[in-house]
Amino acid sequence: MVTYVVLAQFTDQGIRAVKNSPQRASQGAELARSFGCEMKEIYWTLGGYDIVTVIEAPDEKSFMSFGCALGSAGNIRTQTLRAFTKDEFSAIVGKLS
Repeated sequence: MVTYVVLAQFTDQGIRAVKNSPQRASQGAELARSFGCEMKEIYWTLGGYDIVTVIEAPDEKSFMSFGCALGSAGNIRTQTLRAFTKDEFSAIVGKLS
């Protein structure tokens, strides 16, 4: 599985219905599963981003499909970071000379 950290900001539509955000998060987790992905964590945050999630996906195509489906609802805008575990990163830097 590939891990992604997704940083999200509410759109105008999303903030108008912010009280429904916990319910939308549950729906988002179900949507993720329909693409073979899993929402491991979700946090509502202060600062530049309103929501931070950790998503695991079997591959980039599955994650991209999920992201497009989620974004098309119009409640959030996202930035995605590919995350590496310590073991994955150790293998990456192990190839450096």
